[in-house]
Amino acid sequence: MKSKPFKFIVSGGGTGGHIFPAISIANAIKERWNDAEIIFVGALGRMEMERVPAAGYKIVGLPVAGFDRKNLLKNVSVAFKLLKSMNMARKVVTSFKPDIAIGVGGYASGPVLKAAAAKGIPTLLQEQNSYAGVTNKLLAKSATKICVAYEGMESFFSKEKIVLTGNPTRQDLKISEKNRAEGYKHFDLNEKKKTILMLGGSLGARTLNDSIVGAFNQLAGSEVQVIWQCGKFYYDEMKKLESMDKIPKNVHLYDFVSRMDLAYSVSDLIISRAGAGSISEFSILKRPVILVPSPNVSEDHQTKNAMALVKHDAAVMVRDMDAREVLFNTALCLIADDNKLSTLSNNISNLAQHNSAQRIVDEIEKIITKK
Repeated sequence: MKSKPFKFIVSGGGTGGHIFPAISIANAIKERWNDAEIIFVGALGRMEMERVPAAGYKIVGLPVAGFDRKNLLKNVSVAFKLLKSMNMARKVVTSFKPDIAIGVGGYASGPVLKAAAAKGIPTLLQEQNSYAGVTNKLLAKSATKICVAYEGMESFFSKEKIVLTGNPTRQDLKISEKNRAEGYKHFDLNEKKKTILMLGGSLGARTLNDSIVGAFNQLAGSEVQVIWQCGKFYYDEMKKLESMDKIPKNVHLYDFVSRMDLAYSVSDLIISRAGAGSISEFSILKRPVILVPSPNVSEDHQTKNAMALVKHDAAVMVRDMDAREVLFNTALCLIADDNKLSTLSNNISNLAQHNSAQRIVDEIEKIITKK
């Protein structure tokens, strides 16, 4: 029987796709051991420095930054930041003395998990994407266990270390008739019309916004309605179009949709980027989706995420370069095809991994109790 509370370091971040799984894992750890001591280590200036404290956890920031492939001279300062971050990570690990270090990808997880492994502390990686990130590939050799969201990850990691757990998703998301009825009122929608939900992430996506602006005439003459999350970065620009009465009445503009439970419940079809966390939510909630992978991500991993679904007829993919021309033609044809919507819904549901955070904590428990 362990007399002292277990201690956990959770490291990584940079994007919501890394941060949300990290917080979900920490919450699941707290459910398992309510006296657990948890600290996060992130990258200074990145999203985790705000999101993690808002979730109730302490975070230490490292000055680590990514390598600049376009301007090689900038990498001199990047190298100094990396050295400083490695020293800081060693101090954090030495003083905190964790039972395990958990890495979710992103700049900060490299120094922290390397420092932990060097001290003989077990490490666990969580890889969200179907194409492994650079940091996790570098850390895999010394990792005790690697939790993945897609099959076929043996091309990146040792088969004996891999456990298929899926990506943790928001626990408050649920499709229900109650949410559906409330959603129609919340978004001022017509319950007799089909609904497209278009998501470009919290900041937005230029291609998706351009695509819908170019399709206003089509949409105005259609029998569908759209919930359009344009993103905070583009909201002022799109709001001007609304003030000029250029946005059709059946298109409802938002900078950010806070009630995603209601938005998912009323949606008949989703248009989205192909981030791993979003795909996990669509799978669990059985939502038909058109994926438009972002071209501005490392290793083009969003296209690989999308193709992992397309090959199972579980999603439709439109390339970013083609979206302005064909996205809403594709969407309007698809939303009118009930058989295809049903096929996509059933097939994406078959790929869902449920209770992922708890399953990851199961693996953590095996490691630390064995230790």
